[in-house]
Amino acid sequence: MKFTWIKIFKTFDKANTAPIVYQQLFADHRDVYHNFIPVFTDGSTFSSSTSFACVFINSTLSFQLHSSCSIFTAEITAILHALYQISNSPPDNYIIYSDSLSALESMTSLHRFSHPLTFNILEFHDRLACRGFSVLFCWVPSHVGISCNEHADNLAKSATDSLNSPVPLNDIKKYLKIKLHSNWQNRWNLKEANKLQSIKHLITFWPSLPNRKLDTVLTRLRIGHTRFTHRHLLLGGSRTPLYSMPMPNDCSTHSY
Repeated sequence: MKFTWIKIFKTFDKANTAPIVYQQLFADHRDVYHNFIPVFTDGSTFSSSTSFACVFINSTLSFQLHSSCSIFTAEITAILHALYQISNSPPDNYIIYSDSLSALESMTSLHRFSHPLTFNILEFHDRLACRGFSVLFCWVPSHVGISCNEHADNLAKSATDSLNSPVPLNDIKKYLKIKLHSNWQNRWNLKEANKLQSIKHLITFWPSLPNRKLDTVLTRLRIGHTRFTHRHLLLGGSRTPLYSMPMPNDCSTHSY
């Protein structure tokens, strides 16, 4: 079954659209889909924790994920758990609202690098359809005053119960990269005696130039490694001054 989702809000530019417009659009939308039971999902990264929440008509659920999980994983997990909860009810019409545009779009363009839970969602959605469920998906913009979406957002941020679930490999890689980068930066901050530390406080890359030679020249100028300052090292031998100043008590000899 081909995955589709409702895109009534996508045609509006959020930066130039007042929240009241979205609220009215959502009210009109619910009038059209009044026979579909609404379910709201949301993911959150807050205070170094990752979590998600689902809001149903008569119940809610929220869980914390492993801190290495990305916000995308939280959004996808929320949708999957909404489907799990729906499957425990009698067959009916449901519509899942998510404010993650990337999560919904990812389910329309699958490839071998797609998030593993995306495949689980599509498979579970097809199984529900075979059982007589009708489950639609709709994107809603976040933080525009749609009450149930705001409720899901607050629940996700305040989640305390932990969910023991696998962490996607890409999330682990990104998490380790951030941790290693942070440790590297902390160690570099302690190198106060290193003159390069005063030149480059952050270990991020300098912007590179398209020309390799110019890039090398610019880097040497930044760190002070030029022929003028390090000629004795580049050519070999001991360092010799370009000229010698006269001694204070001997003005008879000048060597230039």
